[in-house]
Amino acid sequence: MDHDGGRRVWPRPPILPRPILMDQRWERLVFLHWRVSSRLVAPLLPKGCSPDEFDGSSWVGLIGFHMVGAGFGYRRPIPYFGTFPEINVRLYSVDADGRRGVVFRSLEASRLAVVLGTNLAGVPYRWGSMAIEDDRSAISYRSTRLAPPHRGVTTDFGVVRGSRDMSDDALARFLTARWGLHTSLAGRLLYVPNVHRRWQLVDAEVTHCRDQLVGAAGLPNVSNRPPDSVLYAPGVSTQFGWPHAVRATDQL
Repeated sequence: MDHDGGRRVWPRPPILPRPILMDQRWERLVFLHWRVSSRLVAPLLPKGCSPDEFDGSSWVGLIGFHMVGAGFGYRRPIPYFGTFPEINVRLYSVDADGRRGVVFRSLEASRLAVVLGTNLAGVPYRWGSMAIEDDRSAISYRSTRLAPPHRGVTTDFGVVRGSRDMSDDALARFLTARWGLHTSLAGRLLYVPNVHRRWQLVDAEVTHCRDQLVGAAGLPNVSNRPPDSVLYAPGVSTQFGWPHAVRATDQL
């Protein structure tokens, strides 16, 4: 049996149904991941999906990157508001039809307008004072949340970029080749498809990690220990399709 329980992880995206909802670019991505028990993850997922596992474990990710040129439709970036640092905490999900996705527990952003707009759609963006420091060898992300919930929680983490290609590593594929997200709106499970080119992943070494976001997202004490996976990617352009409801008969 495969590490992921027999469900193949495809490193290349499926075809994205038209029309395109959003277009954006993610740059200078740092992926920190920890093993966690599926028993702890399951209550944090929307009703209708379950924890996706690799090597008998579920995983939680702390991901920092630079959002660039986000906009609605295709190649229609919104000036100023479409570019900002982002740090998210995410879990890994699968629904009854085998659609693998991510579930965002929180997404820190420095643009208040983005936070207010996305919250109306049920996306848990949080307003933060944020910074990226990058000397082309080491890169770090910092944030302090400026509003409830959990106002004042902080994160500060960084890595030194490596050179070993991790693009074909089985765990790296499991954590990054996710072609959609699961979310809940008005009690219904939704799946939002997402595509981008295949990741160019390399190894990285943690320089520091002082994090409170993973704990605030419902998994206390996890990010107090060293990550079980550390990756870096220079970036990808990505598009999102329109969300669609998971049929009630699919809900777990």
